[in-house]
Amino acid sequence: MTPPLPLVERKQRQARQRIIEAARELFLERGFDGVSVGDIAERAEVGRTTFFRHFGDKQEVVFANEQELLDTIAAASQADGAPAPRSATEALEQLRPVLLALCAQATADPDAYTRHFRLIEQHPELRARDAVKTQQIADKMSELLIHRGSDEATARFAGQIAIACFQTAKCLGNDPRTLADEIQAAFSRALTLGVGTAQTQA
Repeated sequence: MTPPLPLVERKQRQARQRIIEAARELFLERGFDGVSVGDIAERAEVGRTTFFRHFGDKQEVVFANEQELLDTIAAASQADGAPAPRSATEALEQLRPVLLALCAQATADPDAYTRHFRLIEQHPELRARDAVKTQQIADKMSELLIHRGSDEATARFAGQIAIACFQTAKCLGNDPRTLADEIQAAFSRALTLGVGTAQTQA
């Protein structure tokens, strides 16, 4: 049985969650540009100091869930005993269930997922931050493979291809209800690249 968290940590987590929920409500009501850090802190009933203890700016609140995704990959790296991939194909195969698990986590609330990306698309600065966060996910997946014993070149290559599969799925409508299927299809296409050429040469 997992022991309960210390009171101070529970309060910190509760404050963080109130900030996230307050920001989402305000962004929906007023738009991103119409909301300040002070507005978020007031709605969440926390001080500005508490806000900045959890988030560097209001942009970072938009991407609060992305940190949870990074934590999920890091936890998988610590927990699993998967063998080292022997090729780029095996490395990519190992990343497929990881990315699908992240997809399931991100789209658990389809409406919230849709609102999140609608907000991002409306603001260039959020699109830029989203690109950074997406690259961080690719890097974490590569690090997972390195932890399993992959060489770095293969791990970095597989991480970039895996995130390209996700980006492809996003470009095809970014519907949270079909995103997993689109990711699966993108992985299937990536894993068959060059097969026809190899058969022709044979």
